[in-house]
Amino acid sequence: MFLGIDCSTQSLSAILIDDRKIVYEKSLNYERTFPQYKTNHGFLRTASQVHSPPLMWIEALDRLFQDMRSEDVPLHRILAISGSAQQHGSVYLNDSFSSRLLDHTNTLKENLEHAFSRKTAPIWMDSSTTNECEEIRQALGGKQAALEMTGSDIFERFTGPQIRRFYKTEPEQYQKTTSIALVSSFMASLLSGCIAPIDFGDGSGMSLMDIRKKGWHPKAIEATAPHLLKKLPPLAESSKVIGPVNPYFVKRYALNPEALSLVWTGDNPSSLIGLGLIEEGIVGASLGTSFTYFGALKSFHVDPAGEGHLFVSPTGDYMPLNCFLNGALAIERMRKHYQIDWAEFDKAILKAKPASGILLPYFEPEIIPKVLNPSVQRIGLDEKDVPANCRSLVEGQLLSMRLHSKWMGLKPKVIYATGGVSHDGPILQILADVMNCTVYQSAVAKSTALGAALRAASGYYSSKGHPRSWKETVAGFTDPIPSSRLEPDPKNVQIYNRWIEKYAACERDYLKNLSQ
Repeated sequence: MFLGIDCSTQSLSAILIDDRKIVYEKSLNYERTFPQYKTNHGFLRTASQVHSPPLMWIEALDRLFQDMRSEDVPLHRILAISGSAQQHGSVYLNDSFSSRLLDHTNTLKENLEHAFSRKTAPIWMDSSTTNECEEIRQALGGKQAALEMTGSDIFERFTGPQIRRFYKTEPEQYQKTTSIALVSSFMASLLSGCIAPIDFGDGSGMSLMDIRKKGWHPKAIEATAPHLLKKLPPLAESSKVIGPVNPYFVKRYALNPEALSLVWTGDNPSSLIGLGLIEEGIVGASLGTSFTYFGALKSFHVDPAGEGHLFVSPTGDYMPLNCFLNGALAIERMRKHYQIDWAEFDKAILKAKPASGILLPYFEPEIIPKVLNPSVQRIGLDEKDVPANCRSLVEGQLLSMRLHSKWMGLKPKVIYATGGVSHDGPILQILADVMNCTVYQSAVAKSTALGAALRAASGYYSSKGHPRSWKETVAGFTDPIPSSRLEPDPKNVQIYNRWIEKYAACERDYLKNLSQ
């Protein structure tokens, strides 16, 4: 059996697979399960930062193994473990971290409570590093140079600028930091009992990695903070075996002592595998806390506008990705505004006509397009018209997805939808109509955790001298739900083909006004 774990923004999830099927699933919601951390949707928000407590993730990992053991999950049969985590977030460790990982007489939380040089971890939703982004960008020679070096422009939510801000605002604590981890490599370190490498996929979301050479970029390192290279772990392929699992989990939960611990990756690269997007032509739409649109790409190709990202895929190819922060959280904000539940939201969508008006959905600071000071804009909409506003919100999100994804050059034959919102039929129909493409719902909502389990299997067999192709590895796991197939409505396709020009014009006007 192979275990995949996903440390997302709102929850810790696990999927256990054998050779051909999923045998166990589990998810722990941070806000409900660990109210003592006082998070909202898994994160803390201050006037200057969006961050999360690493101790919460640690406690969640312990609870996950406790629950699996109490539910008689055959932990002794697990051959390998890998994982994924929300991208870009950074964890800052002091020199006691490594020595505290192996003690099984106490809980992980008790062992590691004083192992941090920074109590909380800035996460991908934080947008407080505009000045640091510009400093790094200029040091690299501008936006285009940054794109060619790292695969992305320098973004507020990326790790490099966050590290630089920490160095500038808390130099003494930065000096006490001996190791800086991504959320993914931090969680992998817990499972491995040692400082884990950062994989190429997650490393390419830091503004620090040379995406072509797959190594730390000297200029980016120098531009970010002094002595940074000494504080970063090595980079590695996502299929790399770190070693046997941490004896802590063997002694405390009777995990197989011969189980292998593999490098973790980011949630988006892991979802690529969990959805079966291993060849060009199949595109994924992850409709979760944020909305993302991504696929497999053989050739190096960056977004000339600098909005999208190019990551390294676990397959060794490239992964173009656009991330729209205002995903499910924006829908939740809309529902709260009108005091309606999900069923009522769906009824409202179906009641309204397509293209009733335009709503620019910036409830939170947006990544694409870049909006740091958010505001919701309505054009041709009466705020009291609940159905029109609900439908226009979803249309705005998906029209933006189409508009800003042209740079990828992907011509999808089909879109696989995953994430919590992928269960919503009316929203998926709008996705099919806007993209003029067949849409399927993924059979497994936790595609990131499934991708982690599949990578664990792939890495295990490779380490034993019996490598399997990715096609063979994902077969039977990533087939979408046949009955979920949605075809675009030709009438609505024509409407949206015209409407997207108006949407683009409204967006341009809004952004122009912001810059004035």
